[in-house]
Amino acid sequence: MVNVARWVDSTVRRRSAKEALASDARRAQIVLAAVEAVDEIGPQVGMAQVADRAGLPRPNVYRHFTSKEQLDAEVTRFAATELIRRVRPHLSRAGTPFEVVRGIVAASIAWAAEHPNLYRFIAAQQQTKALHRARMGRTRFLDEIVEAMRAYLRTAEVAAEPPDGVLAGLMGMVDASIVWWLDHQDETEDQLADRVARQVAAVLIEVLAQLGIEIPDDEVFRP
Repeated sequence: MVNVARWVDSTVRRRSAKEALASDARRAQIVLAAVEAVDEIGPQVGMAQVADRAGLPRPNVYRHFTSKEQLDAEVTRFAATELIRRVRPHLSRAGTPFEVVRGIVAASIAWAAEHPNLYRFIAAQQQTKALHRARMGRTRFLDEIVEAMRAYLRTAEVAAEPPDGVLAGLMGMVDASIVWWLDHQDETEDQLADRVARQVAAVLIEVLAQLGIEIPDDEVFRP
């Protein structure tokens, strides 16, 4: 099960008043229940199931979250943060662009294999929300991949940023590939990681070229 202790601690420390502490603790209790329910049952979990798992009457849940959409956003934020925590150590890895991206993609696939329902949940949230609302940890995650590739090249920072639309489309491709694999298991994890990493690297290399960072073809996928 996903470990929420660190998230609870960081949330509680943001406020000092006793009332705020109690409110934060109750909100964290509800989010924990929702995360556990989605992880175990699936994305179709309802507010009544969350309330039962939290050991609270449903009206108490609505005092802290006025709608299912609001609670879903917190579950998505938490799950995305956990995913980023898993992949972040790979962002500083040395290697070719393909090797850098593959390490990140493989870590994402491994997390999805451990938490298939949570991954499906955040993928669905990403598809159904507008970009400015869905652009939480996932797009920052892709921005960090681009920064890791810049560091690999040891180039100066450029002023332009990767287009949000390109990154959102790329994340959609990654999500779709991983969700398909979760549903069909038609490849091994290694095969999926290789294929998706090659696709991601090809797109990001083109994005970097548009930003003025050129990578010689023989350095992209070389061993």
